[in-house]
Amino acid sequence: MNENKLKHLEFIQGVINRMGQNAFLLKGWAVTLVAGLFAFANTQEMDYRFISIALIPTIFFWLLDGYFLWQEKLFRKLYDHIRKKGEGEVIDFSMNVEPFVSETSPWIRICLSNTLSLFYFPIIVIIIITIAFVCKY
Repeated sequence: MNENKLKHLEFIQGVINRMGQNAFLLKGWAVTLVAGLFAFANTQEMDYRFISIALIPTIFFWLLDGYFLWQEKLFRKLYDHIRKKGEGEVIDFSMNVEPFVSETSPWIRICLSNTLSLFYFPIIVIIIITIAFVCKY
């Protein structure tokens, strides 16, 4: 395999790894933040204002996590494109994923994928149930 091709694939794989790590960290932050706000709301007299604040970052984390997953999919397409290049083709080390946007699901559809929905939707449901049935107004 061409040394330039191998290096380019390593660069792309590094970006894919960072996207995966970012998504993992977002999930951890989402759970930590919601748990912290629940604790801060005081279990004796839960104030709905503290719990409802948890909805905002949870939704933003969900959207940001979807964005990272979308970017990861684009870089996987780029990786596959470079992998399939012939030995004589020029390797320009481009990290431009724009040509693959039309081949990938839209960002918002990825946000609503089973992978992300099964994580964030229950958190939002728990927040809403807590606001509706447990909190003191």
